[in-house]
Amino acid sequence: MTKTFVLQSAGNKDFKVDYKKELNNEQYQVVTEAEGPCLVLAGAGSGKTRTIVYRVAYLIERGVNPENILLVTFTNKAAREMLLRVEQLLGQAPAGLWGGTFHHIGNRILRKYAAKLGYQPNFTILDEEDSKDLIKVCLKEEDIDLKARRFPSPAVIKDLLSYVRNSQGDLEEVINLRHPKWLKIADKIKKISLKYEQKKQSANSMDFDDLLVNWLKLLRNFPEVKDRLATQFNYILVDEYQDTNYLQAEVVKELAGVHHNVLVVGDDAQSIYSFRAADIGNILNFPKIFTGAKIFRLETNYRSTPEILKLANGVIENNREQFPKVLKPVLASFVKPNVVPAASGSQEAKYIVEQILQLNSEGVPFNKMAVLFRAAFHSQELEFELTKKDIAYEYRGGVRFFERSHVKDVLAFLKVINNPADEVAWHRILNLQTGIGEVTAARIYQSLKTAKDIAEVLSFNLDDVLTPKAELGWQSLVHIFNKLKGADKNLKIEELIRTVIKSNYKDYLEAEYPNFQERLDDLEQLAVFSEKYDDLNVFLSEMSLQESFSASAKAPADKGEQLILSTIHQAKGLEWQAVFIINLTDNSFPNNRALAEDGGLEEERRLFYVAITRAQKQLFLTYPIIASRASMYLNSPSQFLTEINANLLEEVKLIEKTIWNRKDLNDGNVSYLPDLDSL
Repeated sequence: MTKTFVLQSAGNKDFKVDYKKELNNEQYQVVTEAEGPCLVLAGAGSGKTRTIVYRVAYLIERGVNPENILLVTFTNKAAREMLLRVEQLLGQAPAGLWGGTFHHIGNRILRKYAAKLGYQPNFTILDEEDSKDLIKVCLKEEDIDLKARRFPSPAVIKDLLSYVRNSQGDLEEVINLRHPKWLKIADKIKKISLKYEQKKQSANSMDFDDLLVNWLKLLRNFPEVKDRLATQFNYILVDEYQDTNYLQAEVVKELAGVHHNVLVVGDDAQSIYSFRAADIGNILNFPKIFTGAKIFRLETNYRSTPEILKLANGVIENNREQFPKVLKPVLASFVKPNVVPAASGSQEAKYIVEQILQLNSEGVPFNKMAVLFRAAFHSQELEFELTKKDIAYEYRGGVRFFERSHVKDVLAFLKVINNPADEVAWHRILNLQTGIGEVTAARIYQSLKTAKDIAEVLSFNLDDVLTPKAELGWQSLVHIFNKLKGADKNLKIEELIRTVIKSNYKDYLEAEYPNFQERLDDLEQLAVFSEKYDDLNVFLSEMSLQESFSASAKAPADKGEQLILSTIHQAKGLEWQAVFIINLTDNSFPNNRALAEDGGLEEERRLFYVAITRAQKQLFLTYPIIASRASMYLNSPSQFLTEINANLLEEVKLIEKTIWNRKDLNDGNVSYLPDLDSL
């Protein structure tokens, strides 16, 4: 039975914590006045975690039973940190406090009420691999042979179904948005989806999405359960509310239906996860959904210099859909952010490495510096330069460029062209083909290993080696090799790579991986990078040395000594003394595919804002003017750069003239472009 507590006023209570002394005025107002529905707009570096922690401690010190408080976060790490800090403030653990991620809390509640939904309390939770394995079973029962023909892999299907459930969207609309090629088999995917749901229920198991779907179903379909839970949770606090999806926002609304004490903390300016079904509308519409909601602003920034904050404020004010806020600095003035146009990606990388080494010599540790980028493939030139300088780095948000499986796949094709006796490369590309497994691959290699070149490979008769299924896969390879067989005489390395990209290997990527477009971007970048090589053997040797460096750099004596390379999405919530944001060109950032989506431009600008606000003291914004040696295609700087008041930036002139827009190009105002071969 839920106990009722009468809250004592601040004047009638001797607090262990001196809230007035330990909080700034903005934070203190939230901690002491946030009754009823409240929206806390917490700017970057404004101490939102501190505010939430002190609010929980304040409630407990006023007499609220911890069992009547629900604290919801997005990561287990954040939940542990907040609960530990509450314990440290109060001098004892807040026994009974409900704290954790949405999935953690959902699991706890569903264990108690599982029977109402047709489950047993001991239901199994399927992790990502379990879910994909179960979908694989469904595919098999529908007589879909993934090895015999191209069909979305379990990973792709799981990604589609997960997005549909978290956004509560229509399956066909989601397929059209993310994988339009699969619209023609939408009915089969629906069948797989239904079978997958049936199998989970009959096996008494739930996947991660079910923990939210079934939690909401429980609250909506069983009023007595909803009333019991909503009555219990006198106070609900939600962190990172801008990242909530439809299901999470609806759960919060249902649980707040009795006491209406719901405090959500977030920053609409840092909403960057729509690709995971996060809905910025949840935070923007909070005052409409919760009538009479109070709005608090945390705008005092403890992280960055005034110069960096002026830039951040200037960038985000261009968004229309937002709660306006202005970050105010505490730190002393330092230097203006630098904007650095470089002639090429290679020159951009060299400049960044030089600056990193210079900063390190001045006392800035490598791990206090980060290079951030919009997409993973943007890091390739920089990784190559870091390898040459023997600088260890930690890559966040994916795998190092030269370790990525699709990069290795395409290099394997090139290795076979260069050396038809390469057994490892042959096995890699053969195993990519439909109908060819390890045993058949080994037999094919034994038949081909004496070939001197690709033309001779294509002359071999493999009728005794190939099964009917393997014949289909082999013919796909033949199709590619027919285009490549004159490679050593006629095709440049970048053309070899693009020939593979345009082959049925592209179909393989789309069928196998949810992020196939990003993988194709990686491969195009590999092609651009290869333009500086004329000899295939030299190119492949350099690539092998890159892999060798990656392997040796994985475990340095002190991981803390490593430079940080990260996608901006992975960098959210973190900070570094010096930050480099690279490849700020109009065809790269904002991302072209994102621009095609509703609200895409504003989300891209929010992503740029997030990147800027990771910097504490020094910020470098860089971009290459020439995108490709072969085409001599000229980049324009990102429109986000052209929006910035020039007085907020210090330009570093690696080249004589900065090209600020396409008009400069059309009018012939480019006075100098360096000789690329001299870079």
